Order: sequence, then C-alpha cells, then structure tokens
Amino acid sequence: MRTTVALLFGGRSGEHGISCVTAGGILAAIDRERFDVIALGISREGRWVHVSADPSDWTMVDGRAPEVDPAGDEVLLPGVCHLPGRPITLRTVRDGIVRDLADIDVVWPLLHGAYGEDGTVQGMLEMLDIPYVGSGVLASATAMDKAATKLALRAAGLECAPGIVVHEDRWAADSHRVATHLRNNHPLPWFVKPARAGSSLGVTRVSDPAQLEVAMKSAFAEDPKVLVEEGLSAREVECGVLQGRDGAEPSTTLPGEVKVGADLEFYDYEAKYFGKGTVSIDVPAALPDAVLEEARETAVRAFTALGLEGLARVDMFVTSDHRVLINEVNTMPGFTPYSMFPVLWENMGLSYADLIGELIERARSRRLGAR
Repeated sequence: MRTTVALLFGGRSGEHGISCVTAGGILAAIDRERFDVIALGISREGRWVHVSADPSDWTMVDGRAPEVDPAGDEVLLPGVCHLPGRPITLRTVRDGIVRDLADIDVVWPLLHGAYGEDGTVQGMLEMLDIPYVGSGVLASATAMDKAATKLALRAAGLECAPGIVVHEDRWAADSHRVATHLRNNHPLPWFVKPARAGSSLGVTRVSDPAQLEVAMKSAFAEDPKVLVEEGLSAREVECGVLQGRDGAEPSTTLPGEVKVGADLEFYDYEAKYFGKGTVSIDVPAALPDAVLEEARETAVRAFTALGLEGLARVDMFVTSDHRVLINEVNTMPGFTPYSMFPVLWENMGLSYADLIGELIERARSRRLGAR
C-alpha cells in the first residue's frame, strides 16, 4: 500500500514564501510510485486551504516567491483523536458543503519560523495523534528560540558565540545602559538578531555603536526578544543530521562551508534566496580531517542535547585555532534541491528523492507524545 503524505506549507511567519518554494522542490522530486501527495497551504492570515500539488505553481517567478491564496477550499482537521496507526481523514468545505479530501498517513510540516517550526503545529498534530516529520514540541520550541538553544547547549558543555539577550521592554526603558554594557564587555562587531526568526530576517551586523539603535529596531520588528552576539573571526560550516534508527546514534554529513565575498557583510536573507552578492558553498569544507570530525561530533551532541528527532542542520563556527562553536540549530532547514541540507546528503550518496522518502518513512514509525 502506498503512503499518503500531506505537505503543509506557507504559514504566518515572514518565511512564508520560502516555505512555499521548499514545498515546490519536494513536490517535484517525491516518488509518486511510493507516495500519494496532498498539498495543504496555510495563508498569511492562517487559513488552511487545499492547494495545487503541481510543483510549477510553487517556484520563484521574477525573483518573487509564491504565496498561498486564502481563497481555496478550506481544510477541516479531525475533531477528535483517531486510533494510532490508522489513516486520518481530512475534509474540505466548498460552497458550504463538507466533502472528504483524503485519508492521510503522515504530515510533513514544511513551515519555517513562527507558527510552524516553533512547536505550535507539532503540538496540534500530537493532540490529534497524527504522525509528522521532524522534532517534537519541546525540541522544536527550544531550537526555534536561539537564546533557549544556547542555554541548553551550554548546559551540555557545548560552546556558543558570546552575547546577551535583550527584551524590547528593557531596551525601551534603559537602552543607554544596555549599549554601555555591550561596549564595555563585548568587542565589535556585533550581530543583532531576533531570537525566534529564521533565514536571517531582521539580522544586522553592527560595526559602530551608532548603528545599534537601527539594528535593534529591525530585530524587534520580528521578535520582542533579541540576541546581540559578538562577531567571530571564523569560518561558517553547516552539518546535516538524521536521527538514527532503533536507538542508534544520529548520522551526519561531512560539513559544508558557506563563503561570503567582500561585497557582503554576512550571509543575509537576500543572499540566501535572491542571489545578492558573492556566495560560494564548498562541500565538503576544506578543513583538516580532525576538524571535520569534531564538527560532526559536535552536531550529534547538539542534536542529542536538544532532544531532536528526524532531521536538523547544525550551523557552526570554526575559528582560526580550530575551535568549533555552535551558531544555531535548524529543525526544519531549507529543503529545495539546492538548499544546503539536501546538498550535504547528496554528497554522502543519499539522493534528494531518497532523502525525502527516508524522512517520511521514519515519521510513520515515530512514537507520539507521552502515553
């Protein structure tokens, strides 16, 4: 019997369009002999609709990402929990009439950012006993919050970039004291970033304290909780992780390296998705074998410390003296054919289509929640 998988994408965060492009990549590559696919979009307003499963509808056009049209047939989720191991019936509403849409076996929430990657959708799926791809509620929420991530990782003995957390109300009440603390304790440059946003949205590199006010305003536009971190003189590497089967250790890729040209201050949102500046990616990273292995071991330790499931991409810094520090951990990394996570696994001999199939099959056998 074939597995029916519902791809869930779009969402209410600023990464709506990138989520749609990710879905397009998977729709184009998923093995239709093994999987029946239902495409579910979440509009920017939060409406769940049944949308086209044609990958050509979910690609970049003239540098613009696609969006979920809220005018589609509304999707109704089950009102009560179903029996574990049984398909879940989804329904739609059209012209005031409720119709069956499909019986699904697993959901893949291809959602980036708030209301999707932060444990909210995962909690809903747990309540309905619906198997899904990726980490659970607590792990998703912790990894989404960069400040919480660092607390958990440091408790496990893992090193992260130094910095402070600033809440919007504290900044409004006492920005001068915060700025003075930074000048006295953290050397420039600083990276100002929202604690709970992805794709470098709202991130600014500050090389002069006079730039701090504007940088904080940009970050607070995304999240009332902000990190200000010391910029490190280091190389940026990324490692893909897959959960081990039957209690085995997670498996990892060789790390890849993101190289940013002199025309960019850092690897920002426009550089990641819209071709801004000079960026090259080396897979594997040109680092000594011992450093590559340390990065892979660090990625496994981070995956385990955060209690992650399914998949993750662990982003790290490698300093000139070969210290490995964790930058952040992504529980639902970009997943187009050209995104770092699939490219890293392609380098390990696992094709994009096979990677998709592997994650879906693992999700089917996961144990949901605490019973």
